[in-house]
Amino acid sequence: MGVQGLSSLLEKHRRIYREVRFRRSRLLIDGCNLLYLLYFSSGLDQNHGGEYASFEVLIEKFVKALRDCGISPYVVLDGGSDYTDKKLKTVTLRAKDRVKKAHRAAQDNRHESILPLLVKLVFKQTLARLEVPLAQCYGEADQEIAAMATEWRCPVLSKDSDFYIFDLPAGLLPLSDFRWEAVQRSGSQSFISCKSYNTSSFCIFFSLQQQLLPTFAALAGNDYVKLQRTESSISWAQFAPEGSGVTSRLEGLLRWLRGFQGPQDAFEAALGLMGDLSSKRKAELLKDLYLGMEEYQLPPCSLNKFFIHGTAPPFPAEEEVAGLVPDWTRLPLTRARLTPDILDVLLLRRMPLSIVVDHADTASANLISRPLRQVMYGLLLGDGTEVTERDRDGLQLKFIPVRPAVTRASKKLVLTSPDQVEPSQRLQVLLEALQVTEDSLSRLPPQLRLPLAVTCYWLQRAQPPPDKELLKALLLGLSTGDSTRPRTALQNQNHHRRPDLDLVVVHAFNQWQSCLKTSIHLNQLLGFPLPEPQISRLYEGSLVHQLVHRMRSGGKLRPFVKNDRSSLKLYQTFQAVVHQFHTQEASASSETQKTALASSETQKTALASSETQKTASDQQQPPLDDLTVNLQQLFLLNEDAEAGCSVRVQEDLRLGALVSVRTRYRAKERNNRCKNPELARKEECRGRDLL
Repeated sequence: MGVQGLSSLLEKHRRIYREVRFRRSRLLIDGCNLLYLLYFSSGLDQNHGGEYASFEVLIEKFVKALRDCGISPYVVLDGGSDYTDKKLKTVTLRAKDRVKKAHRAAQDNRHESILPLLVKLVFKQTLARLEVPLAQCYGEADQEIAAMATEWRCPVLSKDSDFYIFDLPAGLLPLSDFRWEAVQRSGSQSFISCKSYNTSSFCIFFSLQQQLLPTFAALAGNDYVKLQRTESSISWAQFAPEGSGVTSRLEGLLRWLRGFQGPQDAFEAALGLMGDLSSKRKAELLKDLYLGMEEYQLPPCSLNKFFIHGTAPPFPAEEEVAGLVPDWTRLPLTRARLTPDILDVLLLRRMPLSIVVDHADTASANLISRPLRQVMYGLLLGDGTEVTERDRDGLQLKFIPVRPAVTRASKKLVLTSPDQVEPSQRLQVLLEALQVTEDSLSRLPPQLRLPLAVTCYWLQRAQPPPDKELLKALLLGLSTGDSTRPRTALQNQNHHRRPDLDLVVVHAFNQWQSCLKTSIHLNQLLGFPLPEPQISRLYEGSLVHQLVHRMRSGGKLRPFVKNDRSSLKLYQTFQAVVHQFHTQEASASSETQKTALASSETQKTALASSETQKTASDQQQPPLDDLTVNLQQLFLLNEDAEAGCSVRVQEDLRLGALVSVRTRYRAKERNNRCKNPELARKEECRGRDLL
């Protein structure tokens, strides 16, 4: 984002900055910039599905550092795409680049700055829990942040070079120089040492008229104007002072601009440097230049009332466009309680899907969750209009038309405000999409019902089907809940080396995360019929990868579940729910096949002899349901009444031992427990140490 090469120019001429001790002030934070910087600069793993618990801790430390210095943070996030689509070409090029980077990351197990799927959700959830004021814009946040910083006269924290162009009264604090991890004290007050940038210092240093800064940004090339790529005849470096090096292009442009007072003269002179251009081409370029410059004109501040009074801003678009966005969505969108992707669906009929670390030879992990998104599209648009999903196909970026889906439960909600519908009805839409029943989830804690429903959906649809180690690792990770000790114990053992990347495991858990992310967005759209799970306490990608590796290599999980009785019980409950779900699915499938077969046989009775009918019946007899067989292999099912005891769970968790316990062993153990209850109790406790 921003003006190309400007950050490097400022890095070279650091005298433009001034050192400050920042404290006791409001601070407007570019949320997307902060999110990326915190995650990518911290060394957190990017390729194994995210280290969400560690990221949550990092956010907590950052917020604490601010508050210790009397700094009041206000975080602003980007929203949906610009409804005019003026950045489509730029955004598409970046998405194509991410596809290639994600493949390289998977192939070589190196960091390519690909954000794990659920990082943004963790960021929003953590800030909400810490009660940090948070606003999500309808579109890109830069102008909204700059407008509010101007009204509040407080600085902006960001690394986006666009903020070097906005004339901010209190200046910009570049994130790269914001030393929040080393809070210092002066007397009784704490402060954060950082650098401050102001446009007046920049213009004085380069002898530039301040009103020409947006002109400079447009000619330099931003997200809307790319003159140096399209017009090979222009070279700003020819005007640069000797020894400018890699910054010669921008330094030459700045020196050239000294001779102008306003943008019009500068633009016309710049077009003259491009050689012989047709009148049509000149008009196109001039239009693009003014469009690029307009991005630095500040709109009226729209977030002030939201932060102070909690009221949503009006939708900043033409009436016919704004009318496509239901009024009830504005407040949850601004509160970041609705994904801004719904704006792309409503306004552009498009859904940009996340690119994750995955090998190009595998299908996109987003395919598995498409039926869930189709239900979302149906709720937003009805069943008539197609939505174009932007997703990868191999190493190519494709735009794929997808039809909305209107289900039996959702057809009553189409084009209706979900917040005005009974919660039970909204819940049925969600459960129907995930193909689970409310009764099957009833024994679970409310916070875990959605994740386990997603797990059942994933088991049914994932390709290739998950094996027993994948399912066990996932259920073990889910069952630890708030217990961070076992996570830390496992992760610290491999802290100094990056674990190998098993691409099959990567793809399987990418599919699960895609299902969870889409289900959370659907749950949001339906007004939270199920509680939203706290991702940082639910799933840790690097952890489940290590669990799978340990299971397959014959290791033990002693540090993971030692003396954690509640996690064992929760794990067992998860097993029972998943098994019950698939048993019901298999039974329903069998009944459907029998009904269809009976109907077919009835029709054939009038057309063929009884012998022919018998032959046809033998040929159409359905085979044993593969899913049931697989699940019998996945779970250690105890045939006696004591199937739920902790010893049985421990035997199930014992690595490499997911096979049936022999009848003779079970009988011997049962007899020993009956004869000596105290011994049985000790064995139960000791069972937790077997791992």
